Amino acid sequence: MEKIKVTIDGEVQEVEKGLSVLDIASQAGIEIPTLCHHPDLERYAACRVCLVEVKNARNPMPACVTQVMDGMAIETRTEEIDNIRRVVLELLLSEHYGDCVAPCKMACPAGIDIQGQIALIADGRYEESLIRIKESNPLPLVCGRVCPRFCEQKCRRNLLEGPVGINMLKRFVADYDMNSDGPYTPDLKPSTGKKVAVVGGGPAGLSAAYYLVQEGHQVDIYEAHPKLGGMLRYGIPEYRLPKATLDKEIEGITKLCGKIEINTRLGKDYTIDSLKKDGYDAVFVAIGAQSSQSMRVDGEDAPGVLSGIDFLRDVVIGNETGLGKKVAVVGGGNTAMDAARTALRMGAEKVIVAYRRSRAEMPANAEEVEQAEEEGVELAFLAAPAGIKVADGRVSGMECIKMELGEPDASGRRRPVPIKGSEYTMELDTIIAAIGQSVDNTSLPQDGAIELNRGYPVVDSETMLTSIEGVFSGGDCTTGPATAIEAIGAGKRAAAYIDMYLSGKPVIAIDKPYSCSKGELYEVRDSEFADVPTQARVDQETLAADIRKRDFAEIELGLTEEQALAETKRCLQCGCQDIYECKLREYATEYKVDDSRYGARQYLMPRVKDAQNFINRDYNKCITCGMCVRMCQEVRGVGAVSFINRGSATVVGTAFGATLEEAGCKFCAACVDACPTGALLDDKNRWRELPAHEVATICPYCGVGCQLILETKNNKIIRSVPDDNGPANLGQACVKGRFGLTFVNSDERLTTPLIKKNGKFAEATWDEALDLVAKKFAEYDGSQFVAISSAKATNEENYLMQKFARGVMGTNSVDHCARL
Repeated sequence: MEKIKVTIDGEVQEVEKGLSVLDIASQAGIEIPTLCHHPDLERYAACRVCLVEVKNARNPMPACVTQVMDGMAIETRTEEIDNIRRVVLELLLSEHYGDCVAPCKMACPAGIDIQGQIALIADGRYEESLIRIKESNPLPLVCGRVCPRFCEQKCRRNLLEGPVGINMLKRFVADYDMNSDGPYTPDLKPSTGKKVAVVGGGPAGLSAAYYLVQEGHQVDIYEAHPKLGGMLRYGIPEYRLPKATLDKEIEGITKLCGKIEINTRLGKDYTIDSLKKDGYDAVFVAIGAQSSQSMRVDGEDAPGVLSGIDFLRDVVIGNETGLGKKVAVVGGGNTAMDAARTALRMGAEKVIVAYRRSRAEMPANAEEVEQAEEEGVELAFLAAPAGIKVADGRVSGMECIKMELGEPDASGRRRPVPIKGSEYTMELDTIIAAIGQSVDNTSLPQDGAIELNRGYPVVDSETMLTSIEGVFSGGDCTTGPATAIEAIGAGKRAAAYIDMYLSGKPVIAIDKPYSCSKGELYEVRDSEFADVPTQARVDQETLAADIRKRDFAEIELGLTEEQALAETKRCLQCGCQDIYECKLREYATEYKVDDSRYGARQYLMPRVKDAQNFINRDYNKCITCGMCVRMCQEVRGVGAVSFINRGSATVVGTAFGATLEEAGCKFCAACVDACPTGALLDDKNRWRELPAHEVATICPYCGVGCQLILETKNNKIIRSVPDDNGPANLGQACVKGRFGLTFVNSDERLTTPLIKKNGKFAEATWDEALDLVAKKFAEYDGSQFVAISSAKATNEENYLMQKFARGVMGTNSVDHCARL
C-alpha cells in the first residue's frame, strides 16, 4: 500500500493511504471518542462525537469518515473540540432517561453494590453476595443489625409498597457466611514491605485495616480500650448487637493484621512522631468521638446525672451505673433511644425521653422510636431541660421548659424556641444526657502534631490527609459523631488514599465517574412502575415487647432463606447493568458534562424483556445511534429490530410492537454487543460486575469452532462473549455460544452419582457408580459401542468422553448431541 505522511497531535506519522483519521489515531494509540463506529459496519458519522480539527478545513471533521491525505495536520483534542464533544454528549444525555447507578448504592456511604448483592442472593449465590458486600463493607454482620439504612430511604420501591429490605438481606448472607464451615477470608496481595499504624479500633479503623492489608501492607492497630469495636462495642446495646457477633466479625479482620495493641492511648502512651520513629510508613487516626456533650444547665454535675455514652459503656463493661427508678433521657437520637431502652432493662420503673423538637424532627430511626414506645418508654416532645433539682445530695428532678418550633436552622430542622412562662418539673432520680458527642480532647492536643480546628483534625475532605505527610484521619474524629456505615465508608476511602501514598503516587482526589439519574423519589412518576406486580415487604421476626424488655437478648431474629429469596424479587434493578462498559458514561466522565443544561429527561415507556429473558430492552436509554439496527440487518441479515416512533421520540425497537421472537430474532446478541449504552442488555447477567479474569475458549456446542471469551470471577462464569479475533466467527456467535454456557456453574449439576434402583434414582458412592458402569461397558466390544456426550458438557468433558471411547472402548463412533 502507498504510504503518506500526516501529523496528528504534533507527531508525524507514516501511514497507509486510504485510511480514516480514526484508523490512524487508533494505530498511534490516540483514542477518539465515537458512539456509532463498529469495524463490521460502513461508517456514516451519526454521533458527531468523533469530530477533530484539520488544518485549513473550515469546520471540524468527523474522524470516522475523513480519509487522511498526504501532509494533513490533525488535532484530536483542543478547547473547541472538547467543547463541541461536551455539547453533543449533553444533548444525547438530555434524552437518555435512566440511572447509571442504583439510588440505593448512591445513598450508601460505603458504596455497596446493593443491586448486585440482591441479584446474587436471588440466584442462590450467597457466598458471592457476601463477597460483593465485603468489597465495600467489611462489617456486614454489624451493619445488618444496626445500619440506619440510608439505602432504603432512597429505594424506588418506596413508590409502591415500601422499600426493599436491603439491610435484612445483608444480614441474611452475613449470618449465612459466619455460620458456614469456612467463613470468607479475602486473598492478600504479596507483601509490599510497608507498615501502617491504625490508631483506633472502631468501624473506621477496622475498615481501613481490612482494605490496606489486602493490598499487601502490614497493619497494626492501636486501641485505647480493652477491646476493639469502638462505639459498636461500647455504645450499642447487646439487644441490638450481640458482642459475640461483633467479636466474630472483628476476628475476621484482626487475623489478617499484624499486632493489636489495646489499652494504649494516643498522646499518653505514644505519639504520631513516635509511631513514625517506630518505622510506620503511614498512620491513620480514627479515634472516634466518644466524649459526651454538656447540657449546659445548672446542677448537671450532681450525682444521678449521667452521660448517655458513659452509661451505655458502663453497662457493657459491667460497672455500677447508679441508675434509679425514675429516669429521664434528654435527646432525640439513636443514643437516647438506646439509653432509654437499656434503662428499662436495667430495672428502671419509669423512663421518659425529653426532646426539644417534635417527633418529625427526631434524628433517631423511626423503628427505634416505635420499639421504645412498645417497650414502655414515654416520649415528651417540645421539652428542653432548664435546670437540675437536687435533694439530699442527689438528683430529685429536672426543670423543663416547653418549646415551639420556629424557622429551620442549619440542620434543616425547625429551630426550637422557648415559650416564656411554660416551665414545669419532672420528678426523677436519674437523668441521662444524650444530646451529642465530640472527639476526646485529651488525645490529639497532647500529641501536638496534627493541626486541629475546635479539637478536630484538619483534613482534606476527599483524601483525608492531615497537616502531616503520611498521616491521614477519618471517621467521627474528623466529621463529628455519625453512623457506623459512614465511619466504614471513611475507612474504606482512607485505605485507598493511603495505598496511593504508599505506592509513591501523588495523593490527589480520584475523579468520580459521571452518573445519570432519574432524580429523587418525588421526581419519578408512579406510572413508571404501573406494570410492576404488587408484593408486600417481608418483615423479619422480632421478639414481642413484653418479652424483649426483660433482658438483653437480641430482639431481631433475621430472615429465613425462604423469606430472603422472596424479598429479592421486590428489587426493581434500577441501576444500569452496562455501567462498566457504557461508552456514553465513559465520555460524559472524561468531558465533565453538565447534564442539566438542556432540560429534564422524559420517561418514554417501560423496560421490555423477551420471553426467554435473554435480552432486556430499555428504550428510555436509546440514543438512536442505529448500531443495533445495522448490526441486525447488515451483518446478521435478520432485521428483527428497526427504527420506530414512540410518541415524539424515535427509538429502536420491533415493528408493530412485535416481540423479539415474532420479529425473527435469533438471540445472537450482536445488537447488545454493539449498543454503546445500556439500552440493550443480556439479562442473563443481571449481577453484572467487572470480571477478574478473561479466558479464551471454543464454544462446546456445534463443530464450527467459534472462539469465545469467558469473563469469570470467583471461579464462576459471569458472561460469555464472542472473541473479535476468532478466525471462525470474527466476533459473532449464535444464541448457544452467547447464552448457552450457564450450565457450567448451575446448582443443578450433579455432584453425587445417582443409580436407578427399583425404578427411581438414588444417591450412590463413586465406587458403586464406577463399578456399575465398568460392568455394563465390559459387555460390549468396540463395534457395539457408540459414545454420545450431553449438550451440557464442557470441552474438557467432551475430550475425556472421546478419549475413553477411542482409547478404552476401541471405537471412533463418537458424537455430541448439542449439534442437533
